[in-house]
Amino acid sequence: MLRSLTLAVCLCVGAACSQTTHAPSAKAGPTARSASPPAASASPAPAVAGPSSVFVIVMENRSYDQAVSGGYTAQLAAMYGVALNYHGISHPSLPNYLAMTSGSTWGIADDGYHSLPLTGLGQQLTGAGVTWRAYMEGMTGGCFASRYPYALKHDPFPYYGGRCPAEVVPYAQFGADAQNGDLPQFVWITPGLCNDGHDCSTAVADRWLSQVVPQIQATAAWQNNGLLIITWDEGEDASNHILTLVIRPGAQHESSTRYYDHYSLLATIEDRLGVTRLGAARQAMPLTDLMISGAVTQP
Repeated sequence: MLRSLTLAVCLCVGAACSQTTHAPSAKAGPTARSASPPAASASPAPAVAGPSSVFVIVMENRSYDQAVSGGYTAQLAAMYGVALNYHGISHPSLPNYLAMTSGSTWGIADDGYHSLPLTGLGQQLTGAGVTWRAYMEGMTGGCFASRYPYALKHDPFPYYGGRCPAEVVPYAQFGADAQNGDLPQFVWITPGLCNDGHDCSTAVADRWLSQVVPQIQATAAWQNNGLLIITWDEGEDASNHILTLVIRPGAQHESSTRYYDHYSLLATIEDRLGVTRLGAARQAMPLTDLMISGAVTQP
């Protein structure tokens, strides 16, 4: 991240973890922005046959080489689809999260709170009758009043319309929903500030993924033509180069050198769920070349 960092080592012993200290982000406070909602257009990509659930996990602050240095993450990259030329949109975190969920950064270049028009991916899916839920680790007091390790800047959905959608829930609910078969068609997961790698080491973030990804893969929603995409919000090199993984049941390893970015992610999600594309996703190349091989279902 293009900001000063106070370097420290994040050590985990059992359940305890000391945190790397980062310079404080811009303080959250309500700021109205007068911008028009990103326009939507018809998706040119063909619809996916049969039911399809989409899972997205967003990790933090690792360039490609840093992220893939995690042992479990490297295993996923060797087994499934990997985008070799994927890039973040901006710095710091928030503009990237807005790009992923609306096709625009809205001209925002900080991590503060900005009340945007009532638009974005969540509103779009609700209007189309597509079920969705965003699971936020550490959220205990709603979108606006939760403490560490939750971070509002990593929860883009309350920015649209200045309210906390009912679909934004604590991550603690995910296990029960997965076990009970109560997962929606679109699942967004934001880890807390340690497990996403923002405040803790790559090893900690990698360990968290090694626990959560198998849990997703055990669900019927993923096994029956599901799609899991893991990305990082921004890189720490000059090109904002980040790792993005495309994980599907029965798929073989695929790699792509096409240029992709967070607008490609949004285009992929919207095409997969059968809704029109928002903002810059209209011109973006979806991750289709990483979704060619593999069976539709997995027993």
